Amino acid sequence: MTVKTATNAVNCNTASGLNFIPAPGAQTAEINTAPSIDVLALAEFALKELQASMKNPSRSAQAVAMRIAKEVERICQKSDRIQVSGEVEAWQITLAEHRLQKTLQFYRLGSKSGRVELHSHLASMIYRHVASFRSNLNFQARYNMIEDFLQGFYIEALRAFRREHQLDLNYTPRTQIELAEYMAFTEHYAKRQIGLPGRNRQRLIVLRAQGFAKGQPPETAIDIEMAVESGKGEDAEMHSRSPALQQVREQMVSETVDPADAVLRDRVVAELIAYLEAQNQPECVNYLMLKLQDLSASEIDRVLGLSSRQRDYLQQRFKYHVEKFARTQNWKLVHEWLGADVDQKLGMTSDKWEAFRAGLSPQMLELLEMKQNQESDKAIATALNCTPKQVQKRWAQLLELASQTRNSNQA
Repeated sequence: MTVKTATNAVNCNTASGLNFIPAPGAQTAEINTAPSIDVLALAEFALKELQASMKNPSRSAQAVAMRIAKEVERICQKSDRIQVSGEVEAWQITLAEHRLQKTLQFYRLGSKSGRVELHSHLASMIYRHVASFRSNLNFQARYNMIEDFLQGFYIEALRAFRREHQLDLNYTPRTQIELAEYMAFTEHYAKRQIGLPGRNRQRLIVLRAQGFAKGQPPETAIDIEMAVESGKGEDAEMHSRSPALQQVREQMVSETVDPADAVLRDRVVAELIAYLEAQNQPECVNYLMLKLQDLSASEIDRVLGLSSRQRDYLQQRFKYHVEKFARTQNWKLVHEWLGADVDQKLGMTSDKWEAFRAGLSPQMLELLEMKQNQESDKAIATALNCTPKQVQKRWAQLLELASQTRNSNQA
């Protein structure tokens, strides 16, 4: 498909959890004029992707495609990472495809199986948070609490869906594609990272479940939503000036997480799972999935039926494969997610970066500079008079040295 591009001046001052701020003297003009896809063209692209995968034509597909396009545009304008990259158009396509993939995944499952899939996934995320293990609840009692909590969470997600897409207060998904869109939104909404004091983060659904476990009233969620909305009248204006709401608003704005991070994280997890499966490591895949659910070591042992010795061996094997994954063919994706790509000094401060470069051999320094220039492994191999496989091995060694320098306490 040929898409129409438009040049937009974008405000890049949005707070970002990773603080990707261009260095003094950076080509800000080029960042602000990075080409982007027109919303209508992006909606047309999304509509064609939906129609190609739908069993039966649906009039609501056009509205779904437009909502996806507008959401992608909003994220791209809000994300410092995307604006500074200068590749807004590429990010628009990536984000649109990510949302289309999730929506179509639920669409293919259908209404019943889609609900079961979403319910099971969310339940696994909040299983240990909806009630403390110290409460000694049996499985049935905990299951009932999960059911009660999730029914309320689905209502909250629908309310957030209406608000964020500016829909009528009585909007309800009615067609299969609309229901798939809502379920994909609910899963994404549940995974949103909320900034906490001390630069910690937690998923929104986990925070909601923890509040539910403590007997926190549902109105608290509504109060937080009101805290980040503008006043719509004299009474609302007075309400929004209260010190408590001002404090909540300032906290939520100051701890905003860059929305591009969620997409990168999902890509890293998917690629890591594919890598572990290719390496015939199903135990490591199971371990990863349980770690992603924020289970403790003892809980993982119980689920997988491991002894302490078996758990230690599995952790060592998992660590080995993760490090290999992060320093071989997947290094660029991982380092981009960590904010430590080659154009970001591999995540180092300026002092550490200069010390790191000074300690490299001439051949390693040439390798680093060619990677910064985005040369292919084949071109680098020719310049260094070695094989592409040797280039990958040397690059993995260089990334290991960079990790040691980055994590050292010396300036």
